[in-house]
Amino acid sequence: MTSLAGWVPLTRLAARRDRIFLPAWIYVLAVLMVSTGYSFTKLYKTEQSRQAVYAGIVHDPTVLALAGPLYGSSVGALTVYKYGAISALAAGLMSIFLVIRHTRADEESGRLELVGSTAVGRRAPLAVGVLLAAAANGVLALLMGAGLAAIGLPAGGAFATGLAVGTCGLVFAGVAAVTAQLSASARGARAIAICVLAASYLVMSAGAAAGTRGGTRWLLWLSPVGWATEVRAFAGDRWAVLALPVACAVAVTAVAAVLAARRDLGTGLLPDRPGPATAGGWLRGPLAVAWRQQRAGLAGWAAGALVAGAAFGSIAGSIGSLLGSGTGLRGAITRLGGQAGLTDAYLAAMMGILGLVAAGCAISAVLRLRSDETDGRAEPVLSGAVGRLRWAAGPLVVAALGAAVVLAAGGLGAGISYGLRAGDTGTQLPRLLGAALAQWPAVLAVTAVAVAVFGLLPGSSVAAGWAALAVAAVVMLLGPTLRLAQWVQDISPFSHVPKLPGGTVSAAPLIWLCAAALALGAAGLAGLRRRDIG
Repeated sequence: MTSLAGWVPLTRLAARRDRIFLPAWIYVLAVLMVSTGYSFTKLYKTEQSRQAVYAGIVHDPTVLALAGPLYGSSVGALTVYKYGAISALAAGLMSIFLVIRHTRADEESGRLELVGSTAVGRRAPLAVGVLLAAAANGVLALLMGAGLAAIGLPAGGAFATGLAVGTCGLVFAGVAAVTAQLSASARGARAIAICVLAASYLVMSAGAAAGTRGGTRWLLWLSPVGWATEVRAFAGDRWAVLALPVACAVAVTAVAAVLAARRDLGTGLLPDRPGPATAGGWLRGPLAVAWRQQRAGLAGWAAGALVAGAAFGSIAGSIGSLLGSGTGLRGAITRLGGQAGLTDAYLAAMMGILGLVAAGCAISAVLRLRSDETDGRAEPVLSGAVGRLRWAAGPLVVAALGAAVVLAAGGLGAGISYGLRAGDTGTQLPRLLGAALAQWPAVLAVTAVAVAVFGLLPGSSVAAGWAALAVAAVVMLLGPTLRLAQWVQDISPFSHVPKLPGGTVSAAPLIWLCAAALALGAAGLAGLRRRDIG
C-alpha cells in the first residue's frame, strides 16, 4: 500500500463534508469582487472621475497601506485596488481553514485514526486537504475572472486578477499543511498559519505605503499577498509573477509531506508545554474557567477591532477625495451613516461594522456552551456542585463584557488615528469611543438570540446564532442603501442605536434593546434548566 492509497474516496468524502462551506466562501469572494467592478463601471463613467479617485489614493501612504498599491486609473485597476489584496487575504484564510479541517482537526478528533485503520495511506489525508484547497482556489479564480470579464472589463486583466487571488490561496494551503504537522492541536495549527498570513499582509502594507517611490517597495516581493498585487492586473498583466506563488506552494507542500512522515499520529513536531500540576485558586469557579478558555480568542477579536478602527479613522478625513465626485457612492454612505456630513456619516457606518464584529465575538463565546455540551465537557462540570445556570453564566458574562472590550478597542483605534490626522485627539478620542460603545445594546440583543435558541432548541443554536448575525448585518448594511421598508430595517437591532458620531442620542431605544436582550436571555436560561443535557 502506498502512502497516498485511498485518496480518491477520501477526497469525495471531504468534498461532501464541505458542500456548504466551500460554495459559500467561493460565492462571497467572487461576488464581492465582481459586484465592486460593476458598481465602479456605473459610478466612475468618465476618465476625469477616475483620475480624481486615483489622485486621492496614490499619494496617501495610509490609504495605500490598507488595501495595497494602486496601478492605473481604469475601472479594473480601481477594482483590484479595492478588493485585490483583501480577496487574496480571504482566499488564504479559506485555504487555512480547509486544510486544517481535513488534517489536524480530524486527527485531533480521532477520525483519522479510524480512517487510517483501513486501506488509506499515511499521506492521503494531507493530499486530500491540499488538493481540495487547490480545487477551491481554482474554481474561485475561474469564477472571479469570468465574472469580471462578463461585466465588460478586459478578459486578460480579469483572469489575471482571479489567478492572483487563487495562487495566493494555494500558498497558504501549503502553509497550513506545514503548521498541521507542527502543532498537536487544530487551534494551534490554525493560529500559527493565521499569524503567517497576518505577517504577510503587514509586509505587503509596509511595501505598499511607499507609493510610487522607492523606499520599502521591495517588501512587496517578500509577501504572497504582495505577489498578488504585483501581478498588476489591468495595468500590464505581469503573468510571470504568478510563477512565484505556484513555486512557493509546491515547495511548502513538499515540506509538509516530508514532515508528515517524521511524526507519530496524534502528535506535533513542536513539543507540548506541560501545564502546572494543580490549578490556581482563581480557577475554582465557572466564570474563571470561561475566562481562561476564551481569553486568547477575545484578545484576537480585540486586536482585530483595534486595527480595523485605526484603519477606519485614518481615512475618515480624506473620505471625500477617495469617493470622488460620484454621487451614488456618496449617497449610499450618507444613508448608511444616517448623517448629512460625509465624514460623520462614514464614521457612523464604520461604528456599525464594529458592532457586527463585536456581535461575532459575543456569539462565538456563547456557542462555546454548545460545544462543551456536545463534546462531553459540560457533564463532568455539572456532576459537581455547579448548577446549570452558574455553568452557563461564565460564558455569558465573558460574551457580554468581551463585546464591550472589542467595541472599546475599535473606538480607541478610530479615535486615536482620526484624532492624530485631524490634530484634535483630545476631542475625537472620547467622541468615537462613545460612538463605538453605543452599539453595545444592539450587540447584546443579537447575542441573546443565540442564548435563547441554545436553551430552547439546542440542536439549532449554532445555525440560528450565526443566522441572526447575518440577518442583522444584511438589513443594517443594505436596508438604507436599497431603501427597504422601515419595518424591514427595524428587524436589525443595529437600526435602533443612535447614529454616532454626529447624531442625537435617545435613551428609549437603548433601554428597549437591553430589555429585549434580558428577556431572550431569561427564556434561554429557563429552557436550559428544563431540558436534557447533551
